[in-house]
Amino acid sequence: MHIDNARELKARLLSGVVQASSLDQPTGVASVGISVLPSGGADGPRYGLAVRYSGNRGEVLADSARELAARTAGDEVDIREIGLVQALTAPTEPGTWAPGALQAKVRPLHPGLSIAQRDVTAGTLGGFVRIEGSDGLYALSNNHVLANSDQAALEDPVLQPGPYDGGTAADRVGRLARAVALDAGGGNAVDAAIALLEDDQVDLEYPVGRLVGWTDPDDEVAVEKVGRTTGWTKGRISAIELDDVAVQYPVGVVSFDGQIEVEGDAGAFSAGGDSGSLVYRPDTRQAVGLLFAGSERGGANGAGLTFCNPIGLVLSALGATLVL
Repeated sequence: MHIDNARELKARLLSGVVQASSLDQPTGVASVGISVLPSGGADGPRYGLAVRYSGNRGEVLADSARELAARTAGDEVDIREIGLVQALTAPTEPGTWAPGALQAKVRPLHPGLSIAQRDVTAGTLGGFVRIEGSDGLYALSNNHVLANSDQAALEDPVLQPGPYDGGTAADRVGRLARAVALDAGGGNAVDAAIALLEDDQVDLEYPVGRLVGWTDPDDEVAVEKVGRTTGWTKGRISAIELDDVAVQYPVGVVSFDGQIEVEGDAGAFSAGGDSGSLVYRPDTRQAVGLLFAGSERGGANGAGLTFCNPIGLVLSALGATLVL
């Protein structure tokens, strides 16, 4: 269907379940967005309704979506049970990944490396930005990676590698400079922060080379990322404009609107510790999103789904421009 029709279905579905959800206050995930379907060829991109759910709250939404599909949209309604959605810092207990180059101390800095505020386990350095009025160079990642989910103070040290990967005070590469606050009341658009680097000699290369810009995705494009835990992975955008993505943080559940969903080509696109990775189109070398969360399941072969903030919203919220 046309994207405008998909948006209309999304609004209809939400209008039917919001009142019941707000009254009962059940728990779980109940997200609705625009699914990006396999290409329509000469007719251009095809869209449908994306419903992602878990728990009691999600069941209410899923039941309504199934009724809507039976009446109108049929197979253009993509309903998936996804389990818990979590911010993807590294776990606090030992994991099963093999140590790699991205988890080591590396200079000069480059995208994909382990990085974190001193009280966080580890996340990923997504890329580099500048802000107007400053000559400094800044590292880009998530709030929950560089600002400890709003618990850090400005000027707090940022380490590479992150503490979970052995980073200590001697591995400081910068200090927290700016973070977009997370609102527990919902309606968040981004989980983003930047750290002012002490050394502006960095490597801007990604696996596909240097990026040339950024774009808003609107179809089922192939994407990639390089992250601290799973390294270089490939996938595709499976949904856009996904609202009410409820994410479990160490400080509680935080909800996001207007998000991008990515499904891995071979297993999960990301795992704990990949938060902060910059997601990009390999064909055009354009950034599309900042990775910040993932679900337990819902993707191909039982793997989880990955969620990203649109990069345009990230840059706008931070008052930043990508360094290319």
